[in-house]
Amino acid sequence: KTIKEKFKDEEELNKTKPLWTRNPEDISQTEYGEFYKSLTNDWEDHLAVKHFAVEGGLEFRCVLFVPKRPPFDMFETKKKKNNIKLYVRRVFIRDECEDIIPEWLGFIRGVVDSDDMPLNISRESFQQNKILKVIRKNLVKKCIELFFELTEKPEDYKKFYEQFSKNIKLGIHEDTTNRAKLAELLRFNTSKSGSEMIS
Repeated sequence: KTIKEKFKDEEELNKTKPLWTRNPEDISQTEYGEFYKSLTNDWEDHLAVKHFAVEGGLEFRCVLFVPKRPPFDMFETKKKKNNIKLYVRRVFIRDECEDIIPEWLGFIRGVVDSDDMPLNISRESFQQNKILKVIRKNLVKKCIELFFELTEKPEDYKKFYEQFSKNIKLGIHEDTTNRAKLAELLRFNTSKSGSEMIS
């Protein structure tokens, strides 16, 4: 008598952890570069990256990139804003998140992964969501930190300022909370500085 036994042999096919869930110290610049290109379809590498996790009352992980040049339609009002992709517990939710980052930071690309938002969030409740406001505040803070880190590398900051000085000026106009901080990022030509721009 033969006995038939059924069994499942399961193998995990996708063993790679999402880049933003890993420890920043374990990730090489090449890996960030590859991730940036797959995220944005940009043919160039990014100029700078900020990878961080926020813990406490609200928990989320985030990777933010500064591209080398602005998108050609950056200040288009009708354009869909899809520079920041929102995940909830590693499940992709949406990429049209105008509320997650202010307009003056419209050139920033990246991923936000929150553990605290509901997976089935609707468009209406999404706009009212308090967690989103906290995420936005943190993203702005981290972007400004990243720009200050760039000022420590004069060549990189020069490239950044040539491409995105309009955004910094728009930020000074729109963001009253961070106005003084952003003003420190401005650079000007003076009679003393010659061809170099100084603060």
